[in-house]
Amino acid sequence: MNKNVFKKALTAALPVMYSYLIIGMGFGMVVQSRGFGALWAGAMSVFIYAGSMQFVALELIDSGASLLTAAITTVMVNLRHVFYGLSMVDKYKITGAFKPYLIYALSDETYSLVCNPPQLLQGEQRYFYLLVSAMDQACWVLGSILGGLLGAALPFSTQGIDFALTALFVSVVAEQWLSTKEHTPALLGLGLSLLCLLLFGADQFLLPAMVLILLGLSLYRRGKGAKA
Repeated sequence: MNKNVFKKALTAALPVMYSYLIIGMGFGMVVQSRGFGALWAGAMSVFIYAGSMQFVALELIDSGASLLTAAITTVMVNLRHVFYGLSMVDKYKITGAFKPYLIYALSDETYSLVCNPPQLLQGEQRYFYLLVSAMDQACWVLGSILGGLLGAALPFSTQGIDFALTALFVSVVAEQWLSTKEHTPALLGLGLSLLCLLLFGADQFLLPAMVLILLGLSLYRRGKGAKA
């Protein structure tokens, strides 16, 4: 690994790092408001590191949900990561000993960075993937601990603060939209998601939407390859 790889990784990851720091603080404040401390917030971000699922986990803990309920809920909320992982199989073949951590650290926003890396020399990609993944998680963990400490020192209402995660998703999509001239995949995903939302409702649309998006993007990619 050299300075060029570190510079490119830092430049690519900075927007997500800033966002994770702020949203992590929001999570830490919510954890503190539920009667847990900053160390619990940090531990959840180290060992769970699942973004929206961490907010859901707090609701499951508060409601006294069973382990089975928690497991099923986690699978449903994070099912999209199956599709993320499938699309990264070829890219992560070169990562060697880094692979287990990279699989674990593949959050939504990190995925948006590693699936479209900058131009790198052969052999440098694995270090780019590692640096981006580690820096993103480090900011999420740091933000969670700071938020827990801040929530203990300055108690205030946390109602609506978890919307910050939705705002981050919107900002990532906007950045991807502005950085490329090819908008068909984004429009395809949006259209199929809205269709499934109308057909299945807000509580059931995620799985069929992900399946249709995967099929739609596969057909779109195949069509582009045939034209090329």
